[in-house]
Amino acid sequence: MTQLFRNYGIYLSPYIVAGISFIIFFILSFLLEILFVKVLKQLVKRTATKLDDHIIYALHRPVFFTLILIGIIIIKNDLYVSYKISAIVNGIVYTLITLIWVFALIRITSIIVKNSINKISSDTGLSTDIIPLLSNFFKIFFICSGVTIILVIWKVNVTPILASAGIVSVIIALAAKDTLANFFGGISIFIDKPYRIGDYIELDQKERGEVVEIGIRSTRIKTRDDILISIPNSIIANSKIVNESAPVKHFRVRVPVGVAYGSDIDLVETTLIEIAKINENIIPKPEPRVRLKQFGESSLDFELQCWAKEPALRTLTIHQLCKEIYKKFNELDIKIPFPQRDLHIKGNI
Repeated sequence: MTQLFRNYGIYLSPYIVAGISFIIFFILSFLLEILFVKVLKQLVKRTATKLDDHIIYALHRPVFFTLILIGIIIIKNDLYVSYKISAIVNGIVYTLITLIWVFALIRITSIIVKNSINKISSDTGLSTDIIPLLSNFFKIFFICSGVTIILVIWKVNVTPILASAGIVSVIIALAAKDTLANFFGGISIFIDKPYRIGDYIELDQKERGEVVEIGIRSTRIKTRDDILISIPNSIIANSKIVNESAPVKHFRVRVPVGVAYGSDIDLVETTLIEIAKINENIIPKPEPRVRLKQFGESSLDFELQCWAKEPALRTLTIHQLCKEIYKKFNELDIKIPFPQRDLHIKGNI
């Protein structure tokens, strides 16, 4: 500030220049307060989301105090203090600025993580249990970064510390290899979105059930036997996932039916379609249909194809359809053959 006055040919006492600098920064602080309180906070209130309101509120005080601390540095330079005192003041001020922004970034990150996870949780099924985990991760990251910056400010050699931290990180990474694999598996599930809460999935034609929770370490599915299975995300990330609830909720049901040769195939087709239409678990669109699949060894092999309301009703619907088909075929005298062989003996006995 002193040099600025001298550029215009004005020579003032350092104390007067320091006082002018103090007044200028006081006015700037007052204007900054007006900017946040009267302008920015009013603008963000008009938006649909509350995220920007929380971020502006979290930035208000850090920016205000940072401007004041910068003013202290400038005022100190105008007073021409000794190099030792100047270094100490600079160290204290820069340390305070670092601490202010470390805590500000921790708060802002926590707000963003909480808002983002809550927003996408209902769409992706991602469990909100990961909010504390992610918040603590960023908290540790910013604290470690802040400590490193403060050590650099006070000219402490951080090379041995960083080297030791690197060795410790490698040891921890090796010890927590499976945990990290599950963590990154959860991230890949979150990005790819192969399923959501409530979807029916099948993994490599083994486990099948309803997704009830998606965590950062594992996914929990409930089978039709009401058994809860926790599957590590690293396994799911490397498995073939069949999502029976996507892209549409209803599920295709196939019921194979064999009838005796010589049966009225038109009557068989009509009867199967009528049975499907009266079942309460079958949706009207797409319409049920019947296909003659092949000429079997002992029967004409038909297949009834229809769509259940949801995958959870598959086994119940097949059970109901098979019962009704058996009853109806008995009423109409449509034979359901069983495998048989004809034995022909040649020659004299």
